[in-house]
Amino acid sequence: MMNIDFPYHFDSRGRTAEVDDNGHIRDLIEQVLFTAPGERVNRPEFGSGLLNLVFAPNSDQLAATTQYLVQGSLQQYLGHLIQVDAVEVENEDATLRVTIRYFVRQTQTLQTAEFTSGGAAA
Repeated sequence: MMNIDFPYHFDSRGRTAEVDDNGHIRDLIEQVLFTAPGERVNRPEFGSGLLNLVFAPNSDQLAATTQYLVQGSLQQYLGHLIQVDAVEVENEDATLRVTIRYFVRQTQTLQTAEFTSGGAAA
């Protein structure tokens, strides 16, 4: 089964772009990470609030808190699809980089995904 790609766009045939299951899970992780609580109308608690931390001063405590926040949000909203193995968060100037290593429950495969927000896009 194919899933609609995120963000929504058209493919080279002019049709709605689709993505495989692994790509869909990656898209879901991205949505959880970069959606602010209160942003979705019918799911006001959805999201991680991660973007609120982009301009916070760097510290070991902030890094630990951010990792806990990300892991908790992913477990809450995607726990039925993935098992989070590790979360690494880097905050440099105005750029936030999050690397997540996770197991896909259906296939029992280990995946790694990296997300960047703010600053110069990578």
